[in-house]
Amino acid sequence: MPKTLLAAALALLAFATAPAEIVPANFDPAVKPQDNFYLHVNGTWIKTVQIPPDYSRWAAFDQLIERNQENLRVLCERATAQSDETTPDEKRVSDFYASGMDSGQANAIGTIPLQFEFDRIDGLASPADILAELAHLNALGVNAGFSFSSNPDMRDSNTVIAEIDQGGLGLPNRDYYFRTDAKSQELRAQYIAHIGQMLQLLGENADMAHDGAVGAMKIEMALAAGSLTPVQLRDPAASYHKVNLAEAAGLFPGVAWPDYFAKTEAPAFTVFNLAHPEFIKAFAAALAKSPLADWQGYLRWQFLNAYAPYLSDEFANAHFEFYGKILTGAKRIKPRWKRVVTTIDGCIGDALGRLYVDNFFPGDAKARALKLVEDLRTALRARLETLEWMDAPTRTQALAKLDALTVKIAYPDKWRDYHSLIIDRGPFVLNVLKSNAFEVRRQLKKIGGPVDRSEWQMSAPTVNAYYDPQHNEIVFPAGILQPPFFDAKASDPVNYGAIGAIIGHEMTHGFDDEGRQFDAHGNLSDWWSPQSAEKFKALGGRIVTQFSAYHVFPDLALNGELTEGENIADLGGVKIAYAAMEKALGDGPHAADGNFTPEQSFFISFASCWAVKYRPEALRLLVQTNPHSPGEFRCNGPLSNLDEFAAAFHVPEGAPMRRPAAARVTIW
Repeated sequence: MPKTLLAAALALLAFATAPAEIVPANFDPAVKPQDNFYLHVNGTWIKTVQIPPDYSRWAAFDQLIERNQENLRVLCERATAQSDETTPDEKRVSDFYASGMDSGQANAIGTIPLQFEFDRIDGLASPADILAELAHLNALGVNAGFSFSSNPDMRDSNTVIAEIDQGGLGLPNRDYYFRTDAKSQELRAQYIAHIGQMLQLLGENADMAHDGAVGAMKIEMALAAGSLTPVQLRDPAASYHKVNLAEAAGLFPGVAWPDYFAKTEAPAFTVFNLAHPEFIKAFAAALAKSPLADWQGYLRWQFLNAYAPYLSDEFANAHFEFYGKILTGAKRIKPRWKRVVTTIDGCIGDALGRLYVDNFFPGDAKARALKLVEDLRTALRARLETLEWMDAPTRTQALAKLDALTVKIAYPDKWRDYHSLIIDRGPFVLNVLKSNAFEVRRQLKKIGGPVDRSEWQMSAPTVNAYYDPQHNEIVFPAGILQPPFFDAKASDPVNYGAIGAIIGHEMTHGFDDEGRQFDAHGNLSDWWSPQSAEKFKALGGRIVTQFSAYHVFPDLALNGELTEGENIADLGGVKIAYAAMEKALGDGPHAADGNFTPEQSFFISFASCWAVKYRPEALRLLVQTNPHSPGEFRCNGPLSNLDEFAAAFHVPEGAPMRRPAAARVTIW
């Protein structure tokens, strides 16, 4: 490695291991803890921080993502600079990065690498041809028309089943096609104009591009009309309709499912999950009745939209103008190296992640994180054993589910094998396309086989975590196990308030309004007594009411139904983490942690994690599409229900951060 690059790597590693700590300079002393704890802890930071021009928000998560991207850049550049002694994974990373950074090649060849697919679309002549083209696009990672993939069978979590889902839209979700307010109507007009602009860049004249854009929008409107809403999609039972091929043919006689499946090269199967029948009904009607020209405009757009970010600068910039600037408010497209690094992480995440873990993940972090998880499991078990609203039969099942919970920390035990994926230094867009096709084949090959419970759904460098109800597992990649969320050398209050609350959040997802519908083995199964289920639903309904009362703009409130599961997990996570911290600290009076009691430090650490500043467009997008509440409400909403928080900061009855006793909610 060149000396300058080595120095940069060491500097980044030192930065990444800086201790997690409370930063009083971020506080706003003009705001009392009892009035708005989020602004009390983060107010000065929010007032003074500037959102980088290539971001639509700036948060603790984004700061860590930025740091991780710098580290990944070091690894990519080091691999690219090496001329020998490279592993196969380093070679793939090296070639992928070199092709991505070759803007000259991308600008010179334009869309030539993709012309084969546009020629196919131009040659379509019938609904059967359209269905065949949809199968071909699916093989290239483009979910036009609908989505075809594999998933664990919801009622047999050990077996992988084929699945057809709703999809094929270019706007964030179906509601964007039907809202009648002025902003939504303007956005739809901008979307159609964007499609037209992209088709003109493809070489069509203005009239052809306009007609193609209008036709594409007609197809998307038809698909959107049959789509479930984001709230409806939160009910897993609404996405499970197992049928055999004969039944599917009877339901939709115009859709030749055997022909479609054969062209995807999926393994043979006789039953599949037709997740959203009403959507497929709308798709079948559009397939039979919509003009061929509309379908061709739609298919050209879907394929181009999927790969525009990896083409020449004019396509990447035009894509950003709508999806970055208009939708999220970002001012400037991300530097090329960031886009390339992010793409490599998304395409061959285990190859890059393996290098990341070897170079940037401290060895002691995994053991400390595992201990925190077990402390949280113990605390949740204690809560389940004493919940007054849960009856004994349901409690027994809940404890069995908690005991069966699998924990994955930092990185997989078995890295993904990419030996059949050929990456070279040719066109960047073709490396992305080959990677997408590789992943589609990998997923479809699973159909009919056993579920691989060792597999990860996130790469090791990812700054995030998740709970998977069908695996009954929580997963924390190495990327998030860093300050400000986790520090093996930090005090217990800081760690429990940050990563501890996130661990508790993911753990209690197994018992939120969606996760509770799956049993200990990951099967969609009603293991609740009617009495306990009704009490839980009543408590969840009160959370919905609480969060639906929060307004982010005068014309836009939070969707309490959409965010119910995340809000329940936020409330449960912080409560369970606090109980785990108290147990870790032991009995007796707790010594002060700097200028704060340990209890105060815990809640300050929790609030600091949700510090975020949004651009207005990004905040509006989040509220309309995301099941997570904005940072302020993820902090203040749960804490205003907690007696523990009120005691730590002496919050009086009647204060904004202290809900009336009758309105407070405790679930876990």
